[in-house]
Amino acid sequence: MDSIIDTHTHLERFYRKGNLDSVLEAAVNEGVDRMVTVGTDFDDWDLYGELAKSYQGKIDYTVGIHPCSVDGSWELAFRKIANFWTREKVPVALGEIGLDRFHLPEDESDAERVFNLQLDAFRAQLEISKKLNVPVVVHSRGAFRECVELIDDSGMDWTRVVFHCFSEGPGEMKQLMDRGAFGSFTGIITFKNAESIRDAAKLQGLGRLMIETDAPYLAPMPHRGKPNEPSYLRHTADYCAVVFGTTPSELAAVTTENAFSFYGLR
Repeated sequence: MDSIIDTHTHLERFYRKGNLDSVLEAAVNEGVDRMVTVGTDFDDWDLYGELAKSYQGKIDYTVGIHPCSVDGSWELAFRKIANFWTREKVPVALGEIGLDRFHLPEDESDAERVFNLQLDAFRAQLEISKKLNVPVVVHSRGAFRECVELIDDSGMDWTRVVFHCFSEGPGEMKQLMDRGAFGSFTGIITFKNAESIRDAAKLQGLGRLMIETDAPYLAPMPHRGKPNEPSYLRHTADYCAVVFGTTPSELAAVTTENAFSFYGLR
């Protein structure tokens, strides 16, 4: 079975539940023998660094403050980010960072306050990513325009930016392509009502495709609605091979090469 890489997953929940080894074994059985576990707050960064050391060549990690983790004390976590690049096992990217309107408070004034905190945290993390010269994993939900504007304003090298769980359409994908950025696709691409997402993926092209689970969220068909896990990436990969009119072997090779290149994996 051809190897594929899960470019964006969250292993903390499996670790806390005590079933990480069985989840990893199931993934390997489906050819998913490498994955990037993505940080969302200071609470998971140390764990992911340790997992990356324990599972050399199988697990890589990132650190970043997810917009839904941003609160009034976000700067305390922010000050610790750069320290991870002084460790023996360094992160492969900064992320996931960005903006999220979907989970804002219902109260309008609270929502504005929280979104302004997200803007501040996103700007600060873009700035440090430039200083560290590392790739950036962007979370954008209901705020694509603002994310693009802030990255433009930051002077960030767009070729080092991936919008994970890309769920926009071809128009938004064209904006990323014009700048040199990437969109990465989850199991959403397998959903019946996701035609615009498939169109965006085809516009970007197989040569720039990266795939991910975002586990434990967004399980692909036929597991939609259930907790996701890295082994399910095989369903997304096989589906994408059909979408792109290629073989599973070619899709595995291309997406793996793209992931290795973007994250600087060895």
